[in-house]
Amino acid sequence: MPASDLDLFVKVCSLDELPEYSGKRFYINDTDIAVFKYKEEVYAVNNVCPHQRAALMYDGFIENGHVVCPIHGWMFSLDTGRTPTGCGKIELYETRIADNKVYIKVDKKELKW
Repeated sequence: MPASDLDLFVKVCSLDELPEYSGKRFYINDTDIAVFKYKEEVYAVNNVCPHQRAALMYDGFIENGHVVCPIHGWMFSLDTGRTPTGCGKIELYETRIADNKVYIKVDKKELKW
């Protein structure tokens, strides 16, 4: 990957630091992020479940390609962010792996008063 493309991403950890099927929590550009490794792929989602605004998605578990919120069991696809029924969605973030390091792209929040 060209260095200029990677400039838009933030390094969060090494790939070896992410256990399979488990999450880790990171803050990037004032955004709470949950990062998971599933089947050797890395996924990043907003750490706040839209159901009851609990910031615990990183503590959830992976089941059939979905992250399951540990509070009430809502499931979100790691590929689309949608629930199986389509009644909810969680924000996804682009990830990259380079030199065994995990990078995530999270745009800075801009307040418009």
